Amino acid sequence: MAVTTATRAVVAGPRGRRRRSPATAYSWSSLLYVAPALLFFGVFVIYPICISVQTSFYAYDGLTVATPVGAANYVAVFTDPSLREALLHSLVLLVFYAALPVAIGLVLAGALSRIRIYGLTFFRAALFIPQVLSSVVVAVAWRGLLATDGPVNDALRAVGLGSIATSWLGNFDTALPAVGAIGTWVQYGLCMVLFLGGIVGIDRSLYEAARLDGAGAVREFRAITLPALRPQISIALILCITFALRNFDIIWNTTRGGPGTSTAVPSVYIYQDAFQNRALGQASALAVVLTLLILVIVGLVQLALRERSDVGARSRRHSGGAR
Repeated sequence: MAVTTATRAVVAGPRGRRRRSPATAYSWSSLLYVAPALLFFGVFVIYPICISVQTSFYAYDGLTVATPVGAANYVAVFTDPSLREALLHSLVLLVFYAALPVAIGLVLAGALSRIRIYGLTFFRAALFIPQVLSSVVVAVAWRGLLATDGPVNDALRAVGLGSIATSWLGNFDTALPAVGAIGTWVQYGLCMVLFLGGIVGIDRSLYEAARLDGAGAVREFRAITLPALRPQISIALILCITFALRNFDIIWNTTRGGPGTSTAVPSVYIYQDAFQNRALGQASALAVVLTLLILVIVGLVQLALRERSDVGARSRRHSGGAR
């Protein structure tokens, strides 16, 4: 008891008041710096999400009194064939909006990191331009390029391939791949810049050692560059997957989901239900499902990349121990 009392007296100080540790004081003061950002995030992100979740359980047109319908809106999302088709279109666009940009970005970053020519900085900036442009501007420009009498078909006719010239955005068979190709053109620049930044941080001595062992450019890329870029690849996939699943601007300003429903994606139906059909409850339910789908796919990608990274690290440690 004597020890406890003495300890309390020392902590409390001469006036009998408990002193706050410097760490506690710093933590409270640091919250003041992030408070504006937290307030903004709460008002414009968290609160709208909560309202959307609440609205998804109602039949609501935005004007009259909302009527509770339970899970009927979610049942409609999973039983409507057109919505299932839209989700399938989004999964197809993942190849064009995520897989292809990452692959192209890796190839360009690997090539640009080895090439030493005059004006290379300008060339890198030019490749990044699609990411800077507005999605609406990109969509309108490509709508003209891919038109029946557009420059793409004119170029095909000029080289003797006029037989394959078509209305790329108006054909049921080519509309979805054409929209996907536009997304690939937009996203590859972001991936390239991320990978170039990662390559700069790789130790140059690793490449020198590989060259002494007789490794070529392809082997250097596979053995050194690619494993070192796993964090950047993870970030690029997360950004591209999110863009692919929530994409609206490019599709709406090129095809409006057509012809028919061949390029319709969930975001198009969300817009139509909310602003054209005045079915805010169903639009909110579809938005919640789409958000959960994005979270699940992004989480699975992160887990897959983390497991590969852990397996690679363990194999390198074992190989090092064996030597």
